[in-house]
Amino acid sequence: MSVNSFGHLMRLTTWGESHGPAIGCVVDGCPPGIALDAEHIQRFLDLRRPGTGKNVSPRQELDQVRILSGVYEGRTTGTPIALMIDNFDARSGDYPADAPYRPGHADYAYDAKYGLRDPRGGGRASARETAMRVAAGAVARLVIPEVTIEARVVEIGGEQDAGRWDALLDEARGAGDSLGAIVECVASGVPVGWGAPIYAKLDAELAAAAMGINAVKGVEIGDGFGAARLKGSENADAMRAGARFESNHGGGIAGGISTGQPIVLRLAFKPTSSIRIPVPSIDAAGNEVDAVTKGRHDPCVGIRGAPVVEAMMALVLADHKLLHRGQCG
Repeated sequence: MSVNSFGHLMRLTTWGESHGPAIGCVVDGCPPGIALDAEHIQRFLDLRRPGTGKNVSPRQELDQVRILSGVYEGRTTGTPIALMIDNFDARSGDYPADAPYRPGHADYAYDAKYGLRDPRGGGRASARETAMRVAAGAVARLVIPEVTIEARVVEIGGEQDAGRWDALLDEARGAGDSLGAIVECVASGVPVGWGAPIYAKLDAELAAAAMGINAVKGVEIGDGFGAARLKGSENADAMRAGARFESNHGGGIAGGISTGQPIVLRLAFKPTSSIRIPVPSIDAAGNEVDAVTKGRHDPCVGIRGAPVVEAMMALVLADHKLLHRGQCG
């Protein structure tokens, strides 16, 4: 089976390909009576949209969302919310059907699994699909109005000094290369108790959601790998009267359940796999060739990845709010 759905009580299903006529999603399980319009969703889509500057893909897509169902007179009805965005600026000619597999991309793995693939911009494997995650995340935010979610790029190409990022990106783009990035996302206002101690740990589900984002190869919650370098006396989040914590090494989660502290998530985005520099590869017949990608791509996918991270955080938290309410009232 092909898994295209995500979530428990609040469930997201996406559909569409990078160069198909449209992309879309269905958000099921949203409570009724919540004020929702396309303008609210569009605010978040515009933060992810391509063609907005030199450091993102030049593909010109308006990413204008249409609400097809699940809303009546400006309020959710409790039925599935269908959202759709038309694709206008696909250039399928940049991806010939006999193009070699692009190393680092899903080309070879898809072909090996299914016996065929859509070569146009990676098809279903393209990050174009993440626009629908952002749209769905905008809906999820309305389910958790008590929570504030903010993500930002904290490192590009191994450099934490933002003042150097433009120069690094200019150099990589001019060479036909790309850079990786680290994105940090913080959710504030999450109350105590969301999550579960065993098979629905909040941190495990956040990590799974984060790893499901295109190009993400590493996830940390709280101090993450840094915790392995601390002593137990240093890593423990000491508490005082009034349930006040003196630190947040655990990133707002303990035993799979939120503690009421800010939830801190960090993600490592690999460099964009589609580059103009020749990379040794093979074609579908197994012949050794050099792969060169001519399409329009981000020099650093992590820049537009930040809104996607926020969306996945919102979807997981909204789902767990509903799960908590269902069990504990």
